[in-house]
Amino acid sequence: METLRRHRLARLSSEGWQGVLARPWDAQAHECLAHWARYGLPLVVTRQTADAGDCELIALGLPAPGRWARRRLAVHVPRSAVERFEEFPELAEVVVLLPLSERTAGDLQAGLASSGATAHVYGSYGWQALSGLDHVRPGSDLDLWVAVHSTAHADDVARQLDRFASSRLRLDGELMFADGTAVAWREWSDWRAGRARGVMVKRLTGAALRYDADWCEGARDAALAT
Repeated sequence: METLRRHRLARLSSEGWQGVLARPWDAQAHECLAHWARYGLPLVVTRQTADAGDCELIALGLPAPGRWARRRLAVHVPRSAVERFEEFPELAEVVVLLPLSERTAGDLQAGLASSGATAHVYGSYGWQALSGLDHVRPGSDLDLWVAVHSTAHADDVARQLDRFASSRLRLDGELMFADGTAVAWREWSDWRAGRARGVMVKRLTGAALRYDADWCEGARDAALAT
């Protein structure tokens, strides 16, 4: 059984979509979900309310584009309804949508590659790349998640992200550790530099402010075990 994780995409089977659409949605929500079903677009794994490893139902979400008032729709489906899991597009696949030069984006990609890291784009730009619809608005951030395998690797990746500067686009996002824990990279940088006493650590079932580094050690151990 595949492990759930933040920012993981789920594509439903036709039977799975039939089950979703049979529920009592209002007209706007049903129209949006019917479009997603018709074109086989993915949903995203969201916060789970129980032990995600044992629960038969998976919580999934859909941040609708402007066409459907940018509503946030939530569904619960059985695992059997998921045909496969995928990742958000890599940065190289989204460059064409960005209001910055390819050189600037290329510099960011090269910097991350030199740190042995790859950025995946979620948020507005990630969804627009997937759906082709109007998710991006003026002022939308570029949200990236980057997999890291240790505290030193996280420090290196955060430095690369911090070097990225654009007056036209704000960079945001998370560092994702091997055990599924995630932290905002800006918060990580502040915490590691002593500018913040704690850091918000996000997991599949919730988030908690941590002042210690024990969770980092657990994440490192998970990476070594893989």
